[in-house]
Amino acid sequence: MTVPAGPLAELAARGFARVPGAVMAGLLGEAGRPEVLAPFFASWNRLETDAFMRDGGRYRRRRIANFSAEPGVPGHVRGPHRPHFQAVVHNSLNGGVHRWFAPMEEAVAASAPLVGLLDLGRAMAEALHGAHPWFVEAHQFRIEAAAGAPGYPTPEGVHHDGVDVVLIAMIARTNLEGGETVIEDDAGNRLAQFVLRDPLDTALVDDPRVKHGVTPVAPADPALPSCRDVLVLTWKRGGPPG
Repeated sequence: MTVPAGPLAELAARGFARVPGAVMAGLLGEAGRPEVLAPFFASWNRLETDAFMRDGGRYRRRRIANFSAEPGVPGHVRGPHRPHFQAVVHNSLNGGVHRWFAPMEEAVAASAPLVGLLDLGRAMAEALHGAHPWFVEAHQFRIEAAAGAPGYPTPEGVHHDGVDVVLIAMIARTNLEGGETVIEDDAGNRLAQFVLRDPLDTALVDDPRVKHGVTPVAPADPALPSCRDVLVLTWKRGGPPG
């Protein structure tokens, strides 16, 4: 896949980049057409509750998948289902344990939108860091909120993921306030704060250089359901952590 020059230049210069949803849809070609995206987006209605929240929260639903990619070989190969692991230094709330989440559905993992986003993210990762064997994780997240019970997209705070490149794509914001993406340097200086609002609005992060997080979310109308759906893809050189 051709690497988009504008976002790549921004990512290289600042350690992060924003790509509007309409631009992302165009980069995906046929996979970015509304009728192709619709069933992909609908799969967020079938996520399962995250049972590993040490804060006792039940506001997060998710599914995961892992893939590998080899230098010179196009595409990503899905790996056997495995737990997600983050070191405590990268996730002070839930790190240090192997967390088994529900697997991403096969049809979703093989769908044209996910394949396109994986290829795009890999192209960005290799433009930044060169060709390597990659361990890739794909996370479907839904953060739910209710009146008096906010949701926390990043309960661990502003953080590094311990990978090389992170792609965060908005899927849907439903009856939602808050949820601002925050980018900081290691000294805690705020570099940017913005809202991923439209479908496929995307943040790209050079994870070793900058930290990222998301502010809490709450329902705009407290009488109605409220949620924030995102896809997070990560590329890490070599094998899986932990």
